[in-house]
Amino acid sequence: MRLALSARAYRRITFGAVLALSFITISGAAVRLTGSGLGCSDWPTCEEDQFVAALDSPHAMVEFVNRLVTGAVSIAIIAAVLGALIRVPRRRDLLWWSLGLVVGMVAQIVLGGMVVLLELAPVSVIGHFMLSMVLLWNALVLHDRASTAAGPAAVVAPPAVRRLTGALLGWGLLVLTTGTVVTGAGPHGGDSRADRLPIAIPDAARIHGVAVIILLVLAVTTIALLVRQGTTPRLDRRARWLVGAIVVQGAIGYTQYFTGVPALLVELHIAGAVIVWAAVVQLRLATVARPDEVHERDADDPAAVDGAHRPTPTSVG
Repeated sequence: MRLALSARAYRRITFGAVLALSFITISGAAVRLTGSGLGCSDWPTCEEDQFVAALDSPHAMVEFVNRLVTGAVSIAIIAAVLGALIRVPRRRDLLWWSLGLVVGMVAQIVLGGMVVLLELAPVSVIGHFMLSMVLLWNALVLHDRASTAAGPAAVVAPPAVRRLTGALLGWGLLVLTTGTVVTGAGPHGGDSRADRLPIAIPDAARIHGVAVIILLVLAVTTIALLVRQGTTPRLDRRARWLVGAIVVQGAIGYTQYFTGVPALLVELHIAGAVIVWAAVVQLRLATVARPDEVHERDADDPAAVDGAHRPTPTSVG
């Protein structure tokens, strides 16, 4: 008997991958903020002669648990690939996007090993975080496509809004990068032996703050254009959600800076960075629409779509 997975069930699997990749970013930050970055001095084992961390070493246990979380993320990604293979109907685009997660995860595991072997060199830590953001983008695109049926995409945003969301995506990456530079120059290196970037923290924070303000201006401008030129409820909702997320994230950022960057606020700020990045990606994805999933044959109820009308996308400009 051939295994079959419904489109609805596969959508849940892809959402699980999004959650897993978001969580590993936050848990990885906790490793650094607790000074446990070198709790395990070797890789892939914790120590040269043992795979599991010693129970009497808190830092080693924190790092080891994070490695176990990485294993759970790997399972979520493998499930996304296997699900794409047995999904009914099978779609090539979903398979390719799920395989992108595999490639990224392998690169992430190797880079994570390099971070340990290089004793938390700031550039390697920055690369580790930025690759996590690329993986999250991949997972969000996969989930978005899994939530719709196969078919051509229709542009549902005015051209100016499409350009702005593209700019938001690129600028969002810059904001994330400048944020990692602030972290690389700051006190939370993951271990007292870790090198820090030779950049004055106030200067790095000022550059990052300006980048965030520009991101907010771009997001507010997007809403203004949507109000003036018309929009879909989905696009309007996501644009407003992005503005709110940036405002909250900015408030956390300024608070942590002026209170001596306490670890808890830094952790919240990193979680906020994940949310803002996801909101930027989601806004970009909302500028196009594909046929609704209800029009695609579902393995759980093959008769549910009999005679259903499949909409024909049209460009909006």
